[in-house]
Amino acid sequence: MNAADVATLRVGSGASLRVPSAAVRVARDGDVVEIECGVYDDVAVWTQNDLTIRCIAGRGHFRTSGRLAEDKGIWLVKGRNTIIERAEFSGGRGPHRNGSGIRGEGIGLTLRDCAFHHNEDGVLAGGGPESDIVVERCEFSGNGYGDGQSHNIYIASARSFTLRACYSHHARVGHNVKSRAATNYILYNRIMDEQTGRASYAIDLCNGGRSYVIGNLVQKGTLAENETLLAYGADGLEHSPHGLYVVNNTMVNDRGRGGWLRALGGTTFVRVWGGPSQVRLVNNLFVGQGRVLRGAGELSHNVHSDAPGLIDRAGFDYRLAPGSPAAGGGTDPGDADGVPLTPVAEYVHRASERPRAPAVPLDVGAHGRLGH
Repeated sequence: MNAADVATLRVGSGASLRVPSAAVRVARDGDVVEIECGVYDDVAVWTQNDLTIRCIAGRGHFRTSGRLAEDKGIWLVKGRNTIIERAEFSGGRGPHRNGSGIRGEGIGLTLRDCAFHHNEDGVLAGGGPESDIVVERCEFSGNGYGDGQSHNIYIASARSFTLRACYSHHARVGHNVKSRAATNYILYNRIMDEQTGRASYAIDLCNGGRSYVIGNLVQKGTLAENETLLAYGADGLEHSPHGLYVVNNTMVNDRGRGGWLRALGGTTFVRVWGGPSQVRLVNNLFVGQGRVLRGAGELSHNVHSDAPGLIDRAGFDYRLAPGSPAAGGGTDPGDADGVPLTPVAEYVHRASERPRAPAVPLDVGAHGRLGH
């Protein structure tokens, strides 16, 4: 595509295109759509390829007081390789109980600096075996119909899914993160129930494949109904080859802490179904009661403790305090299938990241020691 053929379209109260659906009618493949900050009661079906849609001067807020686009989502994305930046979606509800902020049906989707809250699905996306989906620096909260079949984020099919530096929390009974992608990169996120969340799995990688879970803060709250934080292969190992690499995460179980929920059964931090799969858990900090791994796998240089020396467990500040048993307890995790496993970043609240300061030996968990 010739750069001279690319147009930049402006949407907003002061522009000739007042709402996103007006831009849909005139946009062409490769165009840039800039949307002024504001609240838009509007739905749109994007069919063009290689679009960049971004909000300017702040986030645009997209919601609807009526029907969803094709009864599926506030925005329905059908084109290939769409990029969406700085957009907020709320109130997506449909007749099938999975109304989405964004429904992605095209091949390839990238979301950056977006927010999804109080939809039946925050994002429901796929695209099939050629699709690569990237979600960076986004927040998901309070999404789900409440029946356990809809989630904060649900990747229904993809070649690869990358979730990086995101904050996913308080899914309504469903999962905070669910993916059926053949390869998953879950990197440097905060995935939590906190005080009042009742999500099912924190992370559900339900069809196996290669999954790299590195540098995340993962917490199961006191009100959680499901006992597992990270599930792998629960719906069958459809993708091959299989491999789960859980490295330098801080995983906290507050479920039933000092309360009656403890009687419902023991919590499992990582549960693996089926086999054979290569499963490695290295340099993780497991906090609270529970079984570290249910299923076959290799464990190395992990710390499991109810008193691991965190700055403020109750306040969800999981950085290591001086004297923590996790300090300096790690090892070089090497690589897996050519993917380096050593963490290079750490999560920064809210929905951001920073480089992880190097330490030798490596600290256990998602955060290094203060001052490193």
